[in-house]
Amino acid sequence: MIYSASSVWAEYKFNDKYHYVIMQSIFFVIGIILMIIVSKVPYTYYLKKSNLILFICFILLVLVLIPGIGSVRNGSRSWFGIGGLGIQPSEFMKLGLIIFTSKYIYNNPKDMRSIKRGAFPILFVVMVAFFLIMLQPDFGTGTIIVMTIVAMLFISGINFSFFIKIGMVGLVGVCLLIIAAPYRMERIVSFLNPWSDPLGTGFQAIQSLYAIGPGGLFGMGFGNSIQKHFYLPEPQTDFIFSIISEELGIIGIVSVATLFLIIILRSIKISIKAPDNFAKFLSFGIIFQLSFQTLLNLAVVVGLIPVTGVTLRGTHLLHTLFSPYNKGKNKIA
Repeated sequence: MIYSASSVWAEYKFNDKYHYVIMQSIFFVIGIILMIIVSKVPYTYYLKKSNLILFICFILLVLVLIPGIGSVRNGSRSWFGIGGLGIQPSEFMKLGLIIFTSKYIYNNPKDMRSIKRGAFPILFVVMVAFFLIMLQPDFGTGTIIVMTIVAMLFISGINFSFFIKIGMVGLVGVCLLIIAAPYRMERIVSFLNPWSDPLGTGFQAIQSLYAIGPGGLFGMGFGNSIQKHFYLPEPQTDFIFSIISEELGIIGIVSVATLFLIIILRSIKISIKAPDNFAKFLSFGIIFQLSFQTLLNLAVVVGLIPVTGVTLRGTHLLHTLFSPYNKGKNKIA
């Protein structure tokens, strides 16, 4: 589907309709190799090095904001450009914060009963990371990180009243972010009525629905998408699910959803069977993040929430660092 969704744009931009397929194939092979290597590392290593990992992630987030070091793509200074490739440090922070939070909860189980001693130290670190990511700006990634850590705190046993309070604070924060960047309000207005500005802020949402609508049960057939012909922006990344819907129909939608569900259920099983609380929170944080990002993308594509710029990722490079349980001591997936 990456080939089908990207071939038209790749041929136009690179004069090679296989460009994105080749690149993703390279990333796939690298991901598999890294998965095999890192799966041999005892997960207790991350427990011992969590502070160092988090520190490095913060350094990268600061460096990417410096002109000449960080590259601007689609209006955000959130990439390190290395030749034709790009590295996004906020993706490392996603995993770094999960490791750090897992360690903190593991080392301070009694403190987690107290909002002041349990939640606030973690939230302070998360808010600093969120602030740096918003300077890029990247609201979608920031939201995923905050929601993941809040979910980890939720299962740690903190009093439920804390989440009501944090929800109210979050609502105020979102309002302030909207005021600070008027384009976010434009996205909300276009979400409520995309046809109010069909050639502007509502364009992407409308074109996505135009792709999904004609799909029917079996779709228009592989490679027969109309919207990928320069109508739907980002058809090979943010809106690839729209092309899947258009070409493969309900059958394709159910197939993709089932595969994601298998990943989620398998990961929940891994978390439940984890040998200690660090492993349990670590595996839970990773699968919640992947699940939340997936649901966020699908909600955007079908018009349930405003456009956020979050991609649909089945096995993103960082998440492949933990493969299913290995036989042997101190190893998890």
